[in-house]
Amino acid sequence: MSTTASPMKIVVVGHVDHGKSTLVGRVLHETGALPEGKVEYVKDVCDKRGMPFEWAFVMDALQAERDQGITIDTAQIRFRTEARPYVIIDAPGHKEFLKNMISGAASAEAAVLVIDAHEGVQEQSRRHGYLLHLLGLRQIAVAVNKMDLVDFGEARFEEVKAEIVAYLNSIGVQPTHVIPVAARGGANIATNAAETPWYTGPSVLGALDGFAPSKPANDLALRLPVQDVYKFDERRIIAGRIESGRLKVGDTLVFAPTGKSARIASIESWGGDRVAAVAAGAGQSVGITLDEQIFVERGQIASLAEDGPSLSHTLKARLFWLGREALKVGNRYKLKLATAEHVVEVTAIERVIDVEDLANHQGAEVGRNAVAEVLFRAKTPIAYDSFIANPRLGRFVLVENYDIVGGGVIAEVEGERLDHKSANITVVHHKVDAEGRALANGHRGGVVWLTGLSGAGKSTISMEVERQLFLKGWQVTVLDGDNVRHGLCSDLGFSPEDRAENIRRVGETAHLFAEAGMLVITAFISPYRSDRDRVRGIRPDAFHEVHVATTLEECERRDPKGLYRKARGGGIVEFTGITAPYEPPLVPELSLPTDGRSVDESVAELLRYIERTFALSTREQAVGWGL
Repeated sequence: MSTTASPMKIVVVGHVDHGKSTLVGRVLHETGALPEGKVEYVKDVCDKRGMPFEWAFVMDALQAERDQGITIDTAQIRFRTEARPYVIIDAPGHKEFLKNMISGAASAEAAVLVIDAHEGVQEQSRRHGYLLHLLGLRQIAVAVNKMDLVDFGEARFEEVKAEIVAYLNSIGVQPTHVIPVAARGGANIATNAAETPWYTGPSVLGALDGFAPSKPANDLALRLPVQDVYKFDERRIIAGRIESGRLKVGDTLVFAPTGKSARIASIESWGGDRVAAVAAGAGQSVGITLDEQIFVERGQIASLAEDGPSLSHTLKARLFWLGREALKVGNRYKLKLATAEHVVEVTAIERVIDVEDLANHQGAEVGRNAVAEVLFRAKTPIAYDSFIANPRLGRFVLVENYDIVGGGVIAEVEGERLDHKSANITVVHHKVDAEGRALANGHRGGVVWLTGLSGAGKSTISMEVERQLFLKGWQVTVLDGDNVRHGLCSDLGFSPEDRAENIRRVGETAHLFAEAGMLVITAFISPYRSDRDRVRGIRPDAFHEVHVATTLEECERRDPKGLYRKARGGGIVEFTGITAPYEPPLVPELSLPTDGRSVDESVAELLRYIERTFALSTREQAVGWGL
């Protein structure tokens, strides 16, 4: 056996008191994994308490667990057989501690489901069986424990086996083995027991050794969720942990969901004496630089161009619900997938599964500890993989008010998948180029983005600038915040997420006009720097940020729409500058203060900047026309 082999992760689950921890303790004993003196220590504890020897105490390290007799946290302990090393996860079975069980099971490759031969299949047994299915585990061995309490009766074993196999089959799971076990005495743990001559299958350890290891993460498609972007000198270092696949200097990365791409210029190392890496693989945290300054932000997923994730506004998920309040159609939650966070709305509950009898029914809500198949919709596209294709980008959690309220896995969304390299989407190239448009118009196309507080004068200034440029023959238009809210973005509110989507849509629209050769002036509060940076990243050379730098006091004094007065009185919940933040530009292309200045003065300054920046000189026009 290779000493460098990666350990297989096994989760052990089952109904409370069915003997999970006892089975794990016995496995550790049989494989020589227990520290010297551990068995004697547990025996001494049991003697002092006047109780029989308990293998479970090997795992139940907390005093509270010994007092209550239930496992309340997950524990991970390493052991090895002749075949390979393992990490075994003992997960709690009590209904109250299902959150901890999900944490333990989420990273497992295979599972052992423990069932008491005397009590048989219980509600929690079904619940745990479905949860293993929910988490995508397909290698499951069933240990029918406490066979000594039923005198190792074959008939009772076959009865319990038939019930659990029928249940697992009904949810699409075929158990690898069903094993009769007496964990306390060690029957069928490491070797086949004399007490069960009628059983010809493997022992528990034999079943574990028969499980197939999951595909190495390095062999899967590259998935690098962006953790953060750091700026050092002139470099922008994109940092993150490679969840799967490999990358190397020179590779072309595509960032989902934007579809922007660039080549890896370097893989950074920390410390001046270290040699820079030229390649990295799954599990490594890296910092990379690109050969182009494209806009990249936290939550985006980097992949190789030939094998990117799926993109969709809609996700179909198998969900285990843990929230105190029921999940309902129409509710919104924060979905966390890798480093990305998306606000999603529950659009449909396709079925709720009663784990007691596996009855399926449609419903408008999912109660606590229930499981369901649910459709979510987000306003922004989500980059994901199906769980089967790549578990590392196929699991998610739901958050409400900073609490984890659910988790699950993503299934394929038929008919709504959108891949950034899809053959069904092809960029259509214009036969009129930017130079030709500029020559015909006498000016270049571009976006002049006015940002500032409400009442700063953005709309007033932009409309007058538009009028004057139009009279000079310019191809010019204004996208105004209020006007856009009546049409293109009428479906959006004023939450931070909706504000970000509003600016994204406007930015894409503005740049389409700019590509057509027009000068686009926008008048939006656009309070967040990250949103404005995202718009700049669409085409950095065409984007010019103008800060209409009017003080809050002056804006309140003007208050042309009475909004400040209403906000101060509590009539507007989220109002920029009062109850919501405004992040002024750090280095705008133009700062346009308006305090103590007339509108004409502000308009004249902006006109001078626009004509200086976008107008073609007489020489450029002469060269362009071949004169």
